Amino acid sequence: MGKPAKEQLNLQVNGEIVTLTSPDKPLWPKHNIVKVEYINYLTHIAPYMLPFLKNRALTVIRYPHGVGDERFYQKNCPDYAPEFIQTVQEEDINYIVCNNLPTLLWLGNQLAFEFHIPYRTSDTSFPSEIVMDLDPPSREEFKLSIEAALMIKEVCDNLRLTTFIKTSGNKGMQIYIPLPDDQVTFDEARLFTEFLAHYLIEKEPRWFTIERLKKNRGNKCYIDYIQHAEGKTIIAPYSVRGNDDALVAAPLYWHEVDESLKPDFFPLTVIQDRIKEVGDPFKEFFLAKNRQQFSPVLKALKEKSL
Repeated sequence: MGKPAKEQLNLQVNGEIVTLTSPDKPLWPKHNIVKVEYINYLTHIAPYMLPFLKNRALTVIRYPHGVGDERFYQKNCPDYAPEFIQTVQEEDINYIVCNNLPTLLWLGNQLAFEFHIPYRTSDTSFPSEIVMDLDPPSREEFKLSIEAALMIKEVCDNLRLTTFIKTSGNKGMQIYIPLPDDQVTFDEARLFTEFLAHYLIEKEPRWFTIERLKKNRGNKCYIDYIQHAEGKTIIAPYSVRGNDDALVAAPLYWHEVDESLKPDFFPLTVIQDRIKEVGDPFKEFFLAKNRQQFSPVLKALKEKSL
């Protein structure tokens, strides 16, 4: 038997000291994932995850005893945060901004599992992207989110809009439409998300709904176009979720979105190997922003609404 792991490790990370406490603490018992393995995941995934956290007011969900126990949302930066933690003041909240690896690992040591981000950076009032949240009633109806995603993809392709897709890390999927910087307002983006939602309902009213109350949705997939708004947040790409299966909000290639796709294909334990094998499906995300031809679409929607 080897020596027992130390209860505290001081890590040198890009010129900063990040303290790792209780490295052998169980976090996801079902997968035998302990704290040091989670920190290792964040270290390797940082180049792919940090661009989506950059300059955004961060809300995290922390699980102080791992999954299956208490959890709490954290928006305000705690007083005990180290000096290298950057923050931004929005209204009366002093949010953490996770722009670098030391901050990401410090949050990981705090057992922040879920990283939720707004649709805009803190230096602008314009959304950086549109996200359509496709929310089936359970994982058993995941195929409904596949159908919705493929229908939205077809519409966007016809409009010459570039789209990206990821799992939610739970039971649904989310479609991303990058937007050119500082050109589309939240109200203008709402014209498009509402158009897509109503298009799906008109095409397949048995499958899709925009009903806000869960009890009234039946077994339909909820097309949450209202979620894309100022002050709302979405789970960040590559963030793990606080469910027993340690599922990740995993970016996908569109050719992977078919009937064989399952929401439980992407636990934390496979993501690093997946990127080595197939690459990062969101690699071209930020390049697509400036190529996006959204103005003609917006003009047509505005004319239609007159």
